[in-house]
Amino acid sequence: MTTKHFLLLLLAFVSLGVFAQGGGLKQKKEQIKALKVAFLTEKVQLSTDEAEKFWPIYNAFDDKQFELRREKMDALRNRLDEGELEKMSDKEASSVLAQMENTESEIYQLRKKLVSDLRPIIGSLKILKLKKAEEDFNRKLLQQFKKKKD
Repeated sequence: MTTKHFLLLLLAFVSLGVFAQGGGLKQKKEQIKALKVAFLTEKVQLSTDEAEKFWPIYNAFDDKQFELRREKMDALRNRLDEGELEKMSDKEASSVLAQMENTESEIYQLRKKLVSDLRPIIGSLKILKLKKAEEDFNRKLLQQFKKKKD
């Protein structure tokens, strides 16, 4: 697993932790989603016409990605608890790694589909801007989480 994939998994777990803290899961998720929409729209510089076509596609991708991470990674995270990890056989560890790889592969396929669906709508340059904006937003979210934790 590359550092990039590890950081993405960490961010997913941190995001779930942020949602689980006070204020209600749904409310926190909606607040973060609203901030993300504003951030991405500004950074990608979507026109009104582009935004109208872009957001339904992107939201479907984002929701599916979130569900995949939550659903599959929650089950794996329970198996990776410190006590469980120490009891795990090499065969079980291989199975867990295979499951993690499958989840990452599914997410990669989702991302590929997103790019192919968005290319005719916003073009390649704005897709690259989107990728950078997503990384910047996630970095800012993680920094906010660290500040709250301190």
